[in-house]
Amino acid sequence: TPAQWDRAPSAAPGAGRAGVTARTPGLLLGCDFSSAPSRRKPIVLALGQHTGGRVVLNRLERIEALYKPYHACLRKLIARTHVCFGQAILIDCHSMPGNIRIPGSPEKPDIVIGDRYGTSASSRLTRAASDILTDLGFATVRNKPYAGGFITEHYGRPARDLHALQIEVNRSLYIDETTLEKRPDFDMLAGSLAIFMGQMADFVAEYFGDQALAAE
Repeated sequence: TPAQWDRAPSAAPGAGRAGVTARTPGLLLGCDFSSAPSRRKPIVLALGQHTGGRVVLNRLERIEALYKPYHACLRKLIARTHVCFGQAILIDCHSMPGNIRIPGSPEKPDIVIGDRYGTSASSRLTRAASDILTDLGFATVRNKPYAGGFITEHYGRPARDLHALQIEVNRSLYIDETTLEKRPDFDMLAGSLAIFMGQMADFVAEYFGDQALAAE
């Protein structure tokens, strides 16, 4: 998890919504991949000055200790939601570097919405996410340069009413990328993300019984 990022969407869960946060640094393990990272060398995990030592984790240990528990928790949450409500909407939040540009354009997007080019979520759900974020003042694009990773591809099954969207937020909006210190607008961004999640929940509730979400 990039510095400070896990705190930005922390207000989103609640009011019937639930969340799972991967607090493991991407260098140690990327949970949005189909397997553990391709790095073959052991990774040294520094436990901090109060622990008096370090832990060396090899690739398989990282899979067992970090990757599998994360996905087991996520699968359980999605399955429980699907059983209770007949559908599940997964919003997979990430951060992206501040220098990202839209291919073929000098524009810097604030947020990139990925739905695997329409295969991981209903197009109506993707449009709703884009419209809400745009109304909140964000420069929003879809699928380029981030269409969605393993989580979006693996868990998004629109025909079964399992929808997955990836949300990439430009991290320069909330931290100084050199010092990793929070920007003054950090709390405003967190509030906007909470509004986004609330309005997405309202959209889903409004169309809860509409099979068009699954039929698209």
